[in-house]
Amino acid sequence: MATNDPMTPKASFGPSQPPVIEGFSPSVYGNQESFKEKFLRKTYENPMVPIGCLGTAAALSYGLYCFHRGQSHRSQLMMRTRIAAQGFTVAAILLGLAASALKSRR
Repeated sequence: MATNDPMTPKASFGPSQPPVIEGFSPSVYGNQESFKEKFLRKTYENPMVPIGCLGTAAALSYGLYCFHRGQSHRSQLMMRTRIAAQGFTVAAILLGLAASALKSRR
């Protein structure tokens, strides 16, 4: 029951392949990047995001350790520090987005 309707897709979509969209390039880079290359590039472009993530993870880990040891005051302090580190990370992401948007306008 094949039709010549222009809305009917000509090829079936495979779940392992992304759909092909005419005029859209998924990457501005010609070659495919590995995870390590992409991570290093993104870290170089906005180094504050990984620093904020590490700070968040450190405050969470130490806060959980203090909670386990029964040091409730220090645990609460570390949870508040974690919230501040998360805020720093979100701010770094937003500033990085704004900087890249301004850079692309030029």
